[in-house]
Amino acid sequence: MKAQLEKEKPSRIIDKIKGFVKDLGPGFVTGAADDDPTAIAAYTQSGAQFGYRLLWTALFTIPFMTVVQQMCGKIGAVTGKGLAHVIKEHYSKKILYATVILLLIANIINIGADLGAMAATTQLLFKIPFIVLLLIITLSTLAIQIFIPYKNYVKYLKYLTLTLLAYAIVAFIVKQKWSEIAVYTFIPHISFNKSYLLSVLAIFGTNISPYLFFWQDSQEVEEEVKKNKIKSMGEVTPRVTTNYINKLKLDTIVGMTFSNIIVFFICITAASTLGAHGITDIQTPSQAAKALLPLAGNLTFVLFTIGIMGSGLLAVPVLAGSASYAFTESFGWKEGLYLKLKNAYGFYAVIAVATIAGLFVNFLGIKPFRMLIYSAALNAVLAPPLLILIILISNNKKIIGKYKNSLLTNSLGIFITVLMFITSIAFFLSLGK
Repeated sequence: MKAQLEKEKPSRIIDKIKGFVKDLGPGFVTGAADDDPTAIAAYTQSGAQFGYRLLWTALFTIPFMTVVQQMCGKIGAVTGKGLAHVIKEHYSKKILYATVILLLIANIINIGADLGAMAATTQLLFKIPFIVLLLIITLSTLAIQIFIPYKNYVKYLKYLTLTLLAYAIVAFIVKQKWSEIAVYTFIPHISFNKSYLLSVLAIFGTNISPYLFFWQDSQEVEEEVKKNKIKSMGEVTPRVTTNYINKLKLDTIVGMTFSNIIVFFICITAASTLGAHGITDIQTPSQAAKALLPLAGNLTFVLFTIGIMGSGLLAVPVLAGSASYAFTESFGWKEGLYLKLKNAYGFYAVIAVATIAGLFVNFLGIKPFRMLIYSAALNAVLAPPLLILIILISNNKKIIGKYKNSLLTNSLGIFITVLMFITSIAFFLSLGK
């Protein structure tokens, strides 16, 4: 009897792990998509330029990212509608259109930066012209979204998150000053010079990005369609339970924590290799990867390269998809990755246009890494107005019912909104010095 119980224990643990992984959905994928090439650029640059001094941001932003994405996910789950749809129903069209236009601009720039970073990095492994790689990657990401069914597509997104573990491996390959890391992780280092403020702004913009707000909201609705809770997006209000909302919150906590653990490792890797050897101004992803080769060896170089490619493949569909959700909801078009192309031409057309427009961003003559940093900073500037809307919606009983925000959620949401607004102002003021 004892022997049988001993055998059953491991199987129960395995079953629990499988159940936990199965429950991970939009929150986890959103957190992983947050670690796109833009985030990699922001943390690589900060580590190279400031060493371990910006590590505190990885720990500091976890609770704020979590509450913001929980609010977005909750809005989608409770209403059965995308964020733009909710804004359209309860606020003026001027607010709606301004929000969608700003999101489209930010997302297209971000898509372009990510596509360029992926193509430039892929060149390090395959000696193919940049333009050819750019076209192949662009068409591949489009094909994934348009032709692969959502039920399969979301699995691919989940598995792609594993490529981000490359950065955790790299961090332990190279020598680290762990006592120094501990100090800078838990004790914030603040500076008011232009470069430091740009790095902080970029980090805030990668962690709390408008496209993530729209993506997780809509993905929660997609999940409800997938689980047959509702037939289509935006038409029926689903019945949700407290248990369902709690699972959503746990999924989001895991996703945001995973996201920040990865960027933490990216930062310490850059600090202990690039920064430690005086390489502080990174212009391109390939430059960052090449610089790692003599400093940390072939394995580090390959893992860094794979990480950028994998994160880009994960993030570009999220950026294009979130732009399409917002745009199509504004005009009442059919939307959803669960729909086939023939049933949602408008939805997939916006995805295609946003992705192709992003491709052309690469011909503006801006260095890929610099463009990644600027697109992250742009996200940080655009986020506060959207955060105000999200907080208002999440406290409106007519919209959210009994699942309105707690005092803690409101406090954290308002604090990060004000902080991002102040950081943006401080950065712009520093430009005049």
